[in-house]
Order: sequence, then C-alpha cells, then structure tokens
Amino acid sequence: MLAIQDFTILQRALMLGGLGPALLVGAAVHSQDAPENLVPPSYRITMGVPPAPRPFPVSPAPAPLQSSIHALIRNFGGVAGVAVRSLDAGWQIDANAARRMPQQSVSKLWVAMTVLDARDRGRLTLDDPVSLTRENLTVFHQPIAALVVKNGVYQTTVRELLLRAMQQSDNTANDRLLGLVGGPEAVRAMIRDKGLGDIRFGPGERLLQARTAGLPWRAEYSMGRSFQQARAALPPTVRRAAFEAYVADPIDGAAPAAIALALARLKAGEILSPSSTRWLMTVMEASRTGKYRLRGAVPPGWSFGHKTGTGQDLAGRTAGYNDVGILTAPDGKAYTIAVMIGDTPRPIKERQELMQGVVAAVVAQHH
Repeated sequence: MLAIQDFTILQRALMLGGLGPALLVGAAVHSQDAPENLVPPSYRITMGVPPAPRPFPVSPAPAPLQSSIHALIRNFGGVAGVAVRSLDAGWQIDANAARRMPQQSVSKLWVAMTVLDARDRGRLTLDDPVSLTRENLTVFHQPIAALVVKNGVYQTTVRELLLRAMQQSDNTANDRLLGLVGGPEAVRAMIRDKGLGDIRFGPGERLLQARTAGLPWRAEYSMGRSFQQARAALPPTVRRAAFEAYVADPIDGAAPAAIALALARLKAGEILSPSSTRWLMTVMEASRTGKYRLRGAVPPGWSFGHKTGTGQDLAGRTAGYNDVGILTAPDGKAYTIAVMIGDTPRPIKERQELMQGVVAAVVAQHH
C-alpha cells in the first residue's frame, strides 16, 4: 500500500514518537490493530460504549500561573486566546478563551475522533481499504497527492489516512476520511452528541480555503499552484473582504476553553473507547509538526501529544496559528493546553514564543 518513501516518513514519525514495533508493523502492512490487541476479547464486543462521563475535580488555579498566562495574552499583539486545564486538580485558566478562533488543521482532531467513534461502533476498522483518485485532491499541504497523481489512483487504508492527517496534517487524507464518515454533518453530530461545547466544524478543506480567499472552488485548484495563482489574481478588495469576514466569524471557529476541556475528556476516556483513546493519543504524541510551537518548550521526560493548525496569510497577517494538546509530566499529572492565535501581524518567532511561554509557565508551577 505505502510507497517506500512514504513508509519511511511514517516509520520515522512513529519511532520518534515512541510507538512500539507492533503499531509500526500495523502502519506498514495494515494487518492488526496493535492497541486493540491489548484489550481482552470479552471487552472488544462492547467497547463501542465509552464509560459514563465523570465530573472533574475542581480547585482554584494557582494564582501565579493565572497571572503569567493573562500577562502573555495581554502583551501579545493580535487576537489570541489561551486555555490551560489540569486534569488532576480540575482547575482551568482561560485568557480570552471564550472567543471563537479559526481552527484550521486543529479541526482534523474532530475528524479523527469521528472516525474512531465509528470504529468503536463497529462501522469501520482501521484496516478498511480506501481508494484515492484525483477527484479527492484538495489544496495546500497534501503530500499524498504525489502518490495519487503518479498512477491516477492510490490504494490505502483508514489507518494510513489517519496517520497522515494527524501526524503530517495532510489535507487530502483528512478530507477523504471526512467523506468516509458522512461529511461535515457527521463530525458536527459527534461534537454535539459528545457535548464538546463551542466547537464549530467547517465545510471541508476545499470550500473552507476557497471561501477564506474569496474564491469559488474549482477542481483545477487542487493541482500545483493553481489555487495560489487564482487567489493572487483577485482584486485586493475582494481578498481582504473575504479574509476579514472569516476572521470575524470563522466558519470553523472554536473557543480555546472548549478545546482544552474536550482534550481533558479525551484523556479521561469519556469520548472514545479505551482502545481508540490510546491509539489516538499515541498517534498525537508521535506528531512532529510545529516543533517550535508548544512542543518547543516541553522539557525532557515530559510527553506531549498535539495538533497544530495554520491559516492563510494576507499582508503579513495570519488567520489562524494554533497548537492544542495534552502535556504529561514524568509523575503522570496531565494538563491540556490550547493556544489559538486568530489574527496577528506578529512574526512567526513571536507567535512561537507566546506558545512556548505558556508551556514554560505550566511546567514552572508543576509540583
């Protein structure tokens, strides 16, 4: 299924993330679902029913950490929000975290959850075969496109598409999964049914990016740099109006506070079965996108699983520069962190410094 060069990419990502040989073999030959093999046979029959939600413990957040987080947001130029939640103590710090920010590829997390929820319900398996053709191609980052274009069709599995979507942020892999589970409405239903809060899901990568640019979607935009060329040919007033409308009310917007709580519930096993929860969190920890965002301040001995998201640029501004994830200390205590920059002209290095500052503040208060 995998071309040699693509298996090498996935192999490196899996091994760097600390996955064992069993899952690596599963990614290569699509044979067995290694995490599920850890579950007793008697449980696999009923694993589609996650445990009932439990209340999180509640305690006041540490005052110095609250002060640090709010200062970071206050001193940052642009629209940004931060939410940090302790899974063990139950506190959550929200700094401008109720405002919906563009998610961009952070929303791949909800597609993955929808796919794995379908797996828990017996509607699909990670080894189900999937075909991709040129009609499935999207726009921007889509490494899998080279394999599709080479032969006109690429045969793969649900497992590989999930790995590519979550670890490489491949837009085409993600949209193909989206189609498999029933489209945007299926993801919105999952978000609603699981009670994940103020999280929107957009219309899919092609329509989202076209709308943000002020373009109607055309199939030829999925090839080469056709999309970028068409966008550049638009009158500046059209592009700016579309960009401003998206930033003001993002169709894929989500509140950082909602994401931090959703990640806490994922970690607690309240959204997916134990097998699917372990699988997704292991895949997230193996991701190496955005190594200078939140991950850039993660100390040795700590683990971090995450999903990044980056939107389009216009005149030095970026509509969506994000990183959200689960940070776990050597003693097992965990924090969920959502840092979302909805609109800013600040250079990338300063955006990364904001994110790293949040992690550094959390680590400094940990005990």
